[in-house]
Amino acid sequence: MSKTQLVTRIILALLGFSGNSLLCRLALKTTTIDPASFTSIRLGSAALIMAVILAFTRGTRHMAGDWKSALALFAYAAWFSLSYTSITAGTGALLAFGAVQITMISVGLFFGERFNSFQFAGLVLAVIGLFGLLLPGISAPPPLSGALMIGAGVAWGIYSLLGREAIDPIATTAGNFLRTLPMTALFSFVMLRDFHLDMGGVTYAVVSGAITSGIGYAIWYSVLPSLKATQAATLQLLAPVITALAAIILLGEELTLRIVLASIAILCGIGLVIYERGKTAIS
Repeated sequence: MSKTQLVTRIILALLGFSGNSLLCRLALKTTTIDPASFTSIRLGSAALIMAVILAFTRGTRHMAGDWKSALALFAYAAWFSLSYTSITAGTGALLAFGAVQITMISVGLFFGERFNSFQFAGLVLAVIGLFGLLLPGISAPPPLSGALMIGAGVAWGIYSLLGREAIDPIATTAGNFLRTLPMTALFSFVMLRDFHLDMGGVTYAVVSGAITSGIGYAIWYSVLPSLKATQAATLQLLAPVITALAAIILLGEELTLRIVLASIAILCGIGLVIYERGKTAIS
């Protein structure tokens, strides 16, 4: 893969990550689709496109994955949608991203990974930024929505950790998306009284599932072999920044001082952990 191709794919993957937040918020803010239907259509579309990608790239090989990963994937998608009924795209992306990274870092600590003083300071700074974003105030997100988005981030962090040893990431992702379908059916049944569809909402859900989730994840997996783990983690720091800026332009969201300060704390804190981890790996 040439350098130009690599950079292009990285940009497309990051736009995909950001696009999930923007499309979900756009659908739930500007259309009448309900969160359960959005989740079901998103995951169903992703399962379909991943199956097509797998068929064209892997021939007749079977899908992989497991039910634990599928449950984590479903929890992420469901809580993500429920949260975005009343939280801004920029704040949601920052909460989710921070929760993902803090979850993965914390698991590493639990299983014996050693941190130096700079890494601990970075982790503390990130946690302060995350909870600072939730403190009561005019610009604070609703408590339940904030908690749901953090839960979505934790679920995605668990999903990422469970998938680290996947031999065939595309086959594993396809299988996991497929396994979420009965969960989405149950979710939609439980939320049946809120059921509502419209063309705009369905379109956003299909694009979110098939393109920014399915194809976006496939593109990201295609570039991972060309990146060091530290580089991949650092690049993901850009996703909430892209989301926040795009939300200001496309959704008219306000850039508050709270979001700016929380962003600096979370991104710098996690960046410090990743940077120091990279130095340790090299030395």
